[in-house]
Amino acid sequence: MPFTGGDVEVAQVSDTDWRLLRPLTYQGAQTTFEVPAGFITDFASVPRIFVWLFPTYGRYTKAAILHDFLCRNPDLADRADADGVFRRAMRELGVPLLRRWMMWAAVRAASGLSRIRIGQLAAWLVVALSSALFLAVPAVVVLLWLGLYALVEWALYLLLKPFGRAGTARPTVLPAGRRTRGATAPQAALAPPRVPTGPEAGPPA
Repeated sequence: MPFTGGDVEVAQVSDTDWRLLRPLTYQGAQTTFEVPAGFITDFASVPRIFVWLFPTYGRYTKAAILHDFLCRNPDLADRADADGVFRRAMRELGVPLLRRWMMWAAVRAASGLSRIRIGQLAAWLVVALSSALFLAVPAVVVLLWLGLYALVEWALYLLLKPFGRAGTARPTVLPAGRRTRGATAPQAALAPPRVPTGPEAGPPA
């Protein structure tokens, strides 16, 4: 397997970001990429309305970390190549075909389809349009329920705030797809979890 170094070891630095505790190395077809210890990642950057189908971590965790690293280091690979490496790494990690193509289509869209070739554009259109049709209804339902939940949470917060109830924290609503980088995160981290990413992780949730 092109990834070396065993399981991913991370420490939490914010609600969405994690710090690598040891390097992650990927042997590509022609180039070896090493994500250094200390790199901050949010794993897969999935809008909240889609995490029921694409959790932020799973069998593709290593590929997502590598993709984050390449996107933030354009001297190593431009965005089109980073997206291609992401899809190839997911295939090598055993991510099912439909899931990895849908995730590839999403990151290609996020890049503005930079440097996409005619054949890739045709593949992207097929995947993107079919995915949009498949995801539209559940996405709307999830969005409505998230909105309802946010309203209830804020109502409870405003109701209990005058009484100074302990533990009544102000609700935080993160916009879909927002990335909060770890530059200002506290240095004290939680106990680093072990994130299985190989075959023992089972099929992606």
